[in-house]
Amino acid sequence: MKIWHGFQKGVDLGGWYSQCVHTEEHYDTFIRDEDFAVIKGWGADHVRVPVDYELLEDERGAYRKSGYDRLKRTIAVCRANGLNMVLDLHKTAGFSFDANEGEAGFFENEAYRERFYRLWENIALHFGGDADIVAFELLNEVTEKEYRDIWNSTAAECIRRIRTAAKNVTILVGGYWHNSAAAVKDIRVPVDEHIVYNFHCYEPLIFTHQGAHWMDTMDRSFRIPVTATFAELDRASKRYLPGDCSRLGEYPPETVLTEKYFEDFMAEAVSAAENAGVPLYCGEYGVIDRADPEDAVIWYRMINAAFRKYGIGRAAWSYRLMDFGIADARYDAVRDELLRCI
Repeated sequence: MKIWHGFQKGVDLGGWYSQCVHTEEHYDTFIRDEDFAVIKGWGADHVRVPVDYELLEDERGAYRKSGYDRLKRTIAVCRANGLNMVLDLHKTAGFSFDANEGEAGFFENEAYRERFYRLWENIALHFGGDADIVAFELLNEVTEKEYRDIWNSTAAECIRRIRTAAKNVTILVGGYWHNSAAAVKDIRVPVDEHIVYNFHCYEPLIFTHQGAHWMDTMDRSFRIPVTATFAELDRASKRYLPGDCSRLGEYPPETVLTEKYFEDFMAEAVSAAENAGVPLYCGEYGVIDRADPEDAVIWYRMINAAFRKYGIGRAAWSYRLMDFGIADARYDAVRDELLRCI
């Protein structure tokens, strides 16, 4: 498979310009310049920077210069630290992967999609000249499969418009079901030498999201070890995460998690990327802070073995807090081992 060089080992900066209270004080303090040096010291070659539309435009869609200035400075800090950067539009007017944010109508309303195109045209005008280190991720985690066709046509039109200002910038496109690996095969956009297929991987979800407070069906006290059998994982998944697509039931019940599970899980997406002649990238993967840290290290070791086997670039979710923080104190005792894994 084609390799996306310079974006093989990364860290997400979730909660900074996205999923946050959008204030200047927060922007100034949540991530600081020295954090980029830390991430570089971990051996990373890039960061993924989620951005909500509120950073770049007001509620009416008008240009917000202060946000573009912040991103310009973020790119400069990346450049100074020898890091590449994925600029990920995490939320656009009318759509968020998180229904609790109250954004709706994007896939039903052409006006929202036109606003999305204009936003990306502005981003391309401002940062297309940084295409040597910056890539554009069109939209984080399209949710429902029913959006597949309209998302493909929207992504294709957005790519066309970006290319008028930034012909050589790399553009990442993911699929439905929250950027599921299973949706990669259904990505249909014009492919050129600067397109990358994108997915996220938190499987098995019942392990990586055990006790997740934002999931309505999850028991917040639920815990399960990484050594649990697939029968145990599947029973818990059916109880607490109905509709989960981790495919645990496809294996003998006594199976336990190994890197082969991840190889199997990613294989169809790898094949789709190979057939399209594009690299494959995993923009998010990680383990919730409710899990045992040593178990989390085992999971990171296994999934990254699969990433390396296929040549998949990736970014771990997330640097600080956000229920997944790699820099948080919970990892102090195992961080050296964790950093050898990611």
